[in-house]
This record gives sequence, structure tokens and C-alpha cells, in this order.
Amino acid sequence: MPINDNTPRPQEFAAVDLGSNSFHMVIARVVDGAMQIIGRLKQRVHLADGLDENSVLSEEAMTRGLNCLSLFAERLQGFSPSSVCIVGTHTLRQATNAAEFLKRAEKVIPYPIEIISGNEEARLIFMGVEHTQPERGRKLVIDIGGGSTELVIGEDFEPRLVESRRMGCVSFSQAYFPGRRYQ
Repeated sequence: MPINDNTPRPQEFAAVDLGSNSFHMVIARVVDGAMQIIGRLKQRVHLADGLDENSVLSEEAMTRGLNCLSLFAERLQGFSPSSVCIVGTHTLRQATNAAEFLKRAEKVIPYPIEIISGNEEARLIFMGVEHTQPERGRKLVIDIGGGSTELVIGEDFEPRLVESRRMGCVSFSQAYFPGRRYQ
């Protein structure tokens, strides 16, 4: 007797964070109302290292980012555009040539990339924490990134106060320890 497997498969979703230091991709699915992480990929691209004093992103930094997006695109083959969310954060907000990077990225990965505000970045970080932490109630969430730091106070999936500051581990290292001299 043939096996009839008409059981609907859970839909997979992907979230991609184009950060100042690393690009992250998380693939998840919802099963019985619960989110299950089924894959993670992280690659250091050091995008912020490629910003010059005029906020122009270098060719080398763009190439590192595009190479990573190419790797992500391989894993995302077959995903519908409505199942993939790609956001650019601090470095792409600051880069005067971010539009050039996005245009080149379109040729590498067939999903739209949205450069989000710092406050939207903070809100999304908070929602991610809420979905992955079992504790309920009031929370302070702090995310120190490569180019910015996001702070959120919220409760039960409601961010009440969101703030994004232009102070990250890469940007401060460059500003206060040029040439990576820490002494």
C-alpha cells in the first residue's frame, strides 16, 4: 500500500541581519504554534571597518558583504520572498553609498533588503528576545552591536521605550583605538 503523505509541511521563514560586524541568518518554522530554529549561519564581514571618514563603504567591505549574501542565497533557494526578511542596520544606515551596495546585492540574493532605523532595530531585537525567553514581565534588553547599541524597556511583547545610540564595539574601537592599539 503506498504511503500517502499529504501532511502539510510547516512553512520555513528566514531572518537576515546585515550588521556592522557580522551578517546573521536564522531559519525557523512554526510547529503547533511554537517557533523552532532549524538553522543558523553567521559570518564576520567587518562591514563597519570599511567605512571611511566620509562614510563611504569601501570596495573591499562591499565584496565581503556580497560574498556572504551569496552564501546565504544558496541556503535560501526555494524560499518565497514573503518568507524572507533581510534588514540592514547601522553601517548601511551611515554609508553614503548604501544604494550602490543594495543594487549590487540585488544581483546576488533575490530578496529585498530594507535598511531599518535604529529604533526599528531596537524593536525587532526586543521582539526576538520575547519570542526566545520564557520569562514574562518587564525587561531591559541591551544589544551592543558593531556600529550601534540598542536599548529597550518593554513588557509582554510591548516595547515601551526604545533607543538606538551610535556607539558600537567596532565604531568605538576605531574612534578610540585607531590602528587597534589598546595600550
